[in-house]
Amino acid sequence: MGHSPPTDNVLETRFADALGERYLNYALSTIMARSLPDVRDGLKPVQRRLLYAMRQLKLEPRSGFKKCARVIGDVIGKYHPHGDVAVYDALVRLAQEFAQRYPLVDGQGNFGSIDGDNAAAMRYTEARLTDFAWVLLEGIDDDATDFRKTYDGEEEEPVVLPAGFPNLLANGATGIAVGMATSIPPHNIGELSAALIHLIRYPKATFEKLVEFIPGPDFPTGGVLAEPRQSVVEAYRAGRGSFRLGARWQVEKLGRGLCQVVVTEIPYQVRKSRLIEKTAELVTAGKLPWLADIRDESADDLRIVLEPKSRAVDAAMLMRHVFRLTDFEVRVGLNMNVLDAANVPRLMNLRETLAAFLDHRHEVLLRRSRYRLEKIERRLEVLGGFLIAYLNLDEVIRIIRERDDAKAELIRALALTEVQAEAVLNMRLRQLRRLEETAIKDENKALNAEREDLGDLLKDENRRWMVISSEIAEIGKRFGPDTEFGRRRTRIGAAPVSAPPPLEAMIERQPVTVLCSQKGWIRAVKGHIDGDAAKYKEGDRAKFHLPAQTTDKLLIFATNGRFYTIGCDKLPGGRGDGEPLRLMIELGNGHDVLVMFVYRPGRCLLVASETGRGFIVDEDETLAQTRNGKQVLNIAAGEEAAACVPVEEGADHVAALGRAGKLLIFPLAEVPVMARGRGVILQRYRQGGLADVKTFSLKSGLGWRTGRGVSSKTDLDDWLGRRGQVGRKPPPGFPRAMRFGD
Repeated sequence: MGHSPPTDNVLETRFADALGERYLNYALSTIMARSLPDVRDGLKPVQRRLLYAMRQLKLEPRSGFKKCARVIGDVIGKYHPHGDVAVYDALVRLAQEFAQRYPLVDGQGNFGSIDGDNAAAMRYTEARLTDFAWVLLEGIDDDATDFRKTYDGEEEEPVVLPAGFPNLLANGATGIAVGMATSIPPHNIGELSAALIHLIRYPKATFEKLVEFIPGPDFPTGGVLAEPRQSVVEAYRAGRGSFRLGARWQVEKLGRGLCQVVVTEIPYQVRKSRLIEKTAELVTAGKLPWLADIRDESADDLRIVLEPKSRAVDAAMLMRHVFRLTDFEVRVGLNMNVLDAANVPRLMNLRETLAAFLDHRHEVLLRRSRYRLEKIERRLEVLGGFLIAYLNLDEVIRIIRERDDAKAELIRALALTEVQAEAVLNMRLRQLRRLEETAIKDENKALNAEREDLGDLLKDENRRWMVISSEIAEIGKRFGPDTEFGRRRTRIGAAPVSAPPPLEAMIERQPVTVLCSQKGWIRAVKGHIDGDAAKYKEGDRAKFHLPAQTTDKLLIFATNGRFYTIGCDKLPGGRGDGEPLRLMIELGNGHDVLVMFVYRPGRCLLVASETGRGFIVDEDETLAQTRNGKQVLNIAAGEEAAACVPVEEGADHVAALGRAGKLLIFPLAEVPVMARGRGVILQRYRQGGLADVKTFSLKSGLGWRTGRGVSSKTDLDDWLGRRGQVGRKPPPGFPRAMRFGD
């Protein structure tokens, strides 16, 4: 077995440097040849090659269709040496009316659906170019853009298309490269044309003015754009931002006070089947309790029906909650990372992208005019030779009949150029008629006039911009609001309120009485009843009895320092014994419920542990969103929470009671307001711990409940002190249980 001879061409390099160089090459290839569109024609290389290959196959808008497999074969064989699946996916997307605002491919067959269904195989589908694609390609044979060799050097392909309309903004683009991404939503051609014409007249137009022409994206699937105008302006100014896009819906009356909500348009690039499936899962999980059912009644048009749970459910509030929890409302990103005319990737704003398109059209006009001028010059040279030949027809015939080198003799005798002499020699006999001579003179006159006109055009920049403005106006009219694709599909709606409506707005308000037993069984009985009238299981008795409304929230404070929240409408009914509270909240067996009360917004609570540490917390901060509750009072190992009492209105002092029989009164101002923590020391203990705590007004006096009623004392100087002291024995007659009572 032989060995290959060693080579002298070995370069020593660090592995990190070699890896970095190769990854950089890969990154640049991804950015420039795959992911980012060109600002001039709005296309990525694979899309541009698809359109050019279809043009070479003569798949014009009015011609017949050809199999997509034929198109893909040409593209990957001549221009784009990549996988056929990826190229076919690109072709399919260009043909999907729900994905492209202005489809560039006219597809025949199954090209997928808004439900997310895949297109049929390329051997079954057919395609041709649309009028929009033809406008992008118009002028490509007139030296409008540069060409380059294909990957194998056998063919040529355009570097960029002439692009008769601003395809980048009209159809949008998405792509993820290395270290950068692009996301450009589609827009309306009529609006873009108006903005371009204004920008030609006023190159420094403000973004506020441009937004008057382009109020926002225009998606193929419609929907409602609900973004504040100033946010739209700022997004276009920065070239980066997002837009809130919601479904379009309406209410259908069914009689007897019943109604249903019908969605006719959904947000861009949201799969209908997945959207309905996700919404149904939320209904089943109880996260959309006001929605009874959702079903798809779509045929050729889109129709999704949502049934409210009852007549009391307001459709507008229902849809706001549906929007908040589902993809019936989404945020569409704007990130205008593109390749500029110098093939450099960068972030552009709206005005820069429009100006780049105008500069491209100006360059295309110059190149096409020069190309036409060169063709006219060549034709005029030939026509000049024909006219000389007609004036000396007998001499021409003699030379051709008698001379061996007729071409050289014609050049010498009649002062013709080589091109003219060749043309005269190639002239057919039928062209010697008088009628042909007249036609040539007319053509010569017309071409001379056109040459002069083109010369003036190339010298006059203002006139060139007038021509471009006229072309753009024609495109705006051709694809304007009176056409199938021209009318605006996405409605500009009012910006939504910043916060969704409260959940209780969707719940029918009814009085209930919350009953919780010593063993932790909870229920809600209709109406406000006396606690003595409630019945419990044998061996069980009442612990909490709270009058409330179905729209109220129940706050539960446990010995672990956590607050738990339950909607009163979620509590089991009062016909049975209820359900164990521990099944509704995640409360460990080592802890118990300390306090239960109805949530009152804006109120403050004083919480404290058995070691006498505590603080004041805003009741709004204690609301929990999950079954696990919300940790507010941090508890050290081996201790528990001991108290949670409301801060009374007008209260200015705190009274703390120790189990060892000490009472301390100190100013409420010494207790900090916190959202979470261990708090500060309220009272110190030589033994035992905190038994009870209360806030009150010193002027009104301290009250407590005894077996004979309510007692109070206003002369409290002996017990006044500072926070963190031990205190003194309570006044005579104070309950031995060391509790202030209710």
